[in-house]
Amino acid sequence: MPESYRQEVRDLALFADMDQGHFETLMRGSYVQNFPPRIDLITEGDTPDFLHVVMSGSVDLFSSWNGRETSLATVRPVSTFILAATIKDAPYLMSARTLEKSRIILLPSEDVRNVFEKDGAFARAIVTELSQCYRAVVKNTKDLKLRTSLERLANYLLRQRWRTGSDAFDLTMEKRRLASFLGMTPENLSRAFKGLEPYGVRVHGNHIKITDTEDLARFAKPTPLIDDHST
Repeated sequence: MPESYRQEVRDLALFADMDQGHFETLMRGSYVQNFPPRIDLITEGDTPDFLHVVMSGSVDLFSSWNGRETSLATVRPVSTFILAATIKDAPYLMSARTLEKSRIILLPSEDVRNVFEKDGAFARAIVTELSQCYRAVVKNTKDLKLRTSLERLANYLLRQRWRTGSDAFDLTMEKRRLASFLGMTPENLSRAFKGLEPYGVRVHGNHIKITDTEDLARFAKPTPLIDDHST
């Protein structure tokens, strides 16, 4: 594995404080692989053979049931997925596929669990990451259960405005997938965009322009107890 990749992995909070020898143990069994877009990486229900680290590109985490499919999260560099299944040696609760050409490091799950048992700093980092994931799930559940579809879209657009630092930006995902991510149908998403026009939202294809941020925020009522401005 190229040294630059090793250092990027080492710099992740999950691996930053662990013993160097244990880190080398993880790296010895790992390998880097390039994937084209729309390639399935894992399937829900399967047991985890590897912990994945996304080095470039992006990955969609999604789930299917009874003929329906929903998008749950997007993983971007440099970060891991799905850590809980790896540590518990339990079936995946989500599937994953690449959204674009992606470079991914695969760490054998058995090696991860063995080092988890031996390395206190690594174990603490895993607990911290899983705690963050749990809080993100709670926030997402609150967003879905406490807000109308119009409020969910409004807050999503405000988060994207914060992320880009601009009142004008392009959506980072196609509208059909955005609808799924927000718990809506594509038809409802289209109506929701129209419903936000009085609050200063202008839509041209995938390009969004917010002309009155304060009015949109008054309607959306963003709160740190629900909204994660890192996404």
